[in-house]
Amino acid sequence: MRIVDNPTRCSRVGIVSSTQFPMGNRDYAAPEPEQTPDDDVRPPLFTRAEYDRRLKAVREQMEYQGLSALIVTDPANIFYLTGYDAWSFYTPQLLFVPDEGEMLLHLREMDANGAFRTAWLPPEQIVGYPERYVHRPHLHPFDWIAFSLRRRALIARATRGAVGLEMDAHFFSPKGFRSLLNALPEWKLVDCFELVNWVRAVKSEAEIQYMRTAARVTTAVMQAAIDTIGVGVPQNMVAAQIARAQAEGDGEAWGDFPAIVPMLPTGTSADTPHLTWSDRVLTEGDAVVVELAGAHRRYHVPLARTVMLGEPSDDLLRLEDAVAEGLQVVLDTAAEGVPVRELAHAWNWSLARRGLEKDSRLGYSVGIGYPPDWGERTISIRTEDETVLAENMTFHVICGMWMTGFGYEVSESVRITRSGAETFTSFPRSLIRK
Repeated sequence: MRIVDNPTRCSRVGIVSSTQFPMGNRDYAAPEPEQTPDDDVRPPLFTRAEYDRRLKAVREQMEYQGLSALIVTDPANIFYLTGYDAWSFYTPQLLFVPDEGEMLLHLREMDANGAFRTAWLPPEQIVGYPERYVHRPHLHPFDWIAFSLRRRALIARATRGAVGLEMDAHFFSPKGFRSLLNALPEWKLVDCFELVNWVRAVKSEAEIQYMRTAARVTTAVMQAAIDTIGVGVPQNMVAAQIARAQAEGDGEAWGDFPAIVPMLPTGTSADTPHLTWSDRVLTEGDAVVVELAGAHRRYHVPLARTVMLGEPSDDLLRLEDAVAEGLQVVLDTAAEGVPVRELAHAWNWSLARRGLEKDSRLGYSVGIGYPPDWGERTISIRTEDETVLAENMTFHVICGMWMTGFGYEVSESVRITRSGAETFTSFPRSLIRK
């Protein structure tokens, strides 16, 4: 089996099935290509050379961790390695990455049939499991996938070392783990500790360009939120305009669906960071915290600002000054070669001089995002993190202060450069008064 350098991008019809399984199971491959061009097949987002570099980096880390194979279930990681992008992650899907040879993407049959529309993989590397395995109490798709791998003679090879699992991935369930454990007793299954996520931490120049495009969406969305917020406006109407702007984007910078819905803590409830919205009507004296993201081609640029309806309190003004100073100190500290913990120390010292403290982390690595999170679940800006900043790492720096009965938040998404930090947007950081 050979991975083609430039897989054909065209329409496919029918299902190619291989040898019959016992008990009526079939190993479904993606449909074979016709020669008719298909305008609804997306071109690859990156060059084949970039996808090859990603797989090489993943395999180098697999070798370091003693893994002979890797089971990838996080939709962001599947997208990173294959380009596959669809709302199919609510059912089990699995990318099998051996230490050598070809990757195999396993999806629900109806999704596998169209995976060629986004994934760069050739059809023989896309395998669909039968519909009867979906949402069954005593069956799991991983039962079928395990037997499919066994039938392809891929199980014995993977016993040379441990097989890594994404044990903390949002869509890897205990039932899925049990299925693999029971079906593949000869494998030593271990946690891979977010192996692919860590490879994703340093972005390529092409990824940075996608994030800059996403930042244009973010800017348009935040402006739409600010323009809509006003006395007498229900929160759900603000959310509606944000959602419209997130899809509309900014010209050619069209908007993808975000991994997280807009968050709109308001008034006294702004002391709680992750509240969304209701039909609550905004009133004079409300401070509205807006946290959202623009997304493009799955790349996210989050941003938070605070909008004040009327006159702010003295306490809120003190927070505004403290956050502005602390954020600038953090941005001045950030650069390639600086330990992440130093950013947290700089922020903490800045707050301490004003008699304030923040217990939660200051930020985290961002990039590709799928629900329910746009974070990469790797680097966190806090004093315990020993990671050293590298060029083209990207972070959401969240200077949120959640007090008792009120709150204030300003954030920036940034790229680490050799000499400092580049912010993806240029929105004013002060309290926005209306």
